[in-house]
Amino acid sequence: MQKSNKLKILNDPIYGFITIPNSLIFDLIEHRYFQRLRRITQMGMSYLVYPGAHHTRFHHAIGCMHLMQKAVQVLRFKGVEISEDEKNALYIAILLHDIGHGPFSHAMEHSIVNGVSHEQISLLFMEKLNAEFNNDLTLAIKIFKGEYPRPFMCELISSQIDMDRADYLKRDSFYTGVAEGNINSERLITMLNVKDNKLVIEDKGIYSIEKFLVARRLMYWQVYLHKTSLTAEQLLIRVLKRAKELTKKGVKLPASKPLQYFLNEEIILNNFNTESLETFSKLDDYDIVSAMKAWQYHEDFILKNLCDMIINRDLLKVKIKKKPIEASVLIQHKEELITKYSISKAEADYFVFTGEISNQAYTRKKQGITILHKNGKTEDVVKASDQLNLKALAKPVTKYYICYPKS
Repeated sequence: MQKSNKLKILNDPIYGFITIPNSLIFDLIEHRYFQRLRRITQMGMSYLVYPGAHHTRFHHAIGCMHLMQKAVQVLRFKGVEISEDEKNALYIAILLHDIGHGPFSHAMEHSIVNGVSHEQISLLFMEKLNAEFNNDLTLAIKIFKGEYPRPFMCELISSQIDMDRADYLKRDSFYTGVAEGNINSERLITMLNVKDNKLVIEDKGIYSIEKFLVARRLMYWQVYLHKTSLTAEQLLIRVLKRAKELTKKGVKLPASKPLQYFLNEEIILNNFNTESLETFSKLDDYDIVSAMKAWQYHEDFILKNLCDMIINRDLLKVKIKKKPIEASVLIQHKEELITKYSISKAEADYFVFTGEISNQAYTRKKQGITILHKNGKTEDVVKASDQLNLKALAKPVTKYYICYPKS
């Protein structure tokens, strides 16, 4: 039997050619759990604002692996010892870091499964794959969980300068056309080094880091927390919440088998068993869109209208304020809606609601970003920088929103 060529090259619009480094990585990419990521949009409902934002988690995961290859190359060149096993574990951990994302990325964590984060589901998938691949993922799982005794490896997967952020800022900026997010990830990676087993940035990379943090802040306000995508995501959460409520009452809703399962079952982390994981692996954006296309004609006032708003992009009006929304404003909008459609207060709650959004580009409390000076001393980027605005970027900014139907 002819052996298939597993050392493939992919063409990526951001980095050009990406090589798949070995046959294990190739087999993991080929696995149906990973292929599912082709059907999960990276940016949820943002395409309703930025029409180009249709790129997927699959795209992003491959991009992260490519950047990890660069990072390993740079660190080895600078004399950091990374064994072959460690190198492969880093590739696997970053490749699979998002494998647990549900349809439309973050909306599922608040509706279909109850308080189970995508990181926890990613870990369950990794453990399942580890059993299938003769325990070849054991080291990758250790690094992913932050349990490996060489902390810089865990930081490459998850920290404030990890390969995840280095890819998604550049990729999301490209697909949305928002140039402010376009960071120089190659330059950032070239400046990486390791001191006392911790990831550091050489001092000549300080301006790249400043640009990276500013880009992150701007991308959050302009893209990730854009008021239209925010409203659409809130509507999607409410669609699934309502669908679950109706299913509980015995109403039969047209939906795919995997979606039916999650509407019927109350899934929390303790009962997220093999069956739940297997069913979750069959769930993607298409299940949700197909369901909403059918539900927009349902007789239930709430479900029908919520789905109609998303499918036809006729969303709620949203206002963002610097101060919390006054209760009287909320009550007034609810009363108008109750009078207009003769619905109950509980039904009105689906269409009139408030919330808050917070943006913090840099957190000093967690492991921060450390700058390595030529004399071997290290200090936090905020101290090392002559940019006064980096201090401001380390403070969280909170804004408050109210959503209500257009009159």
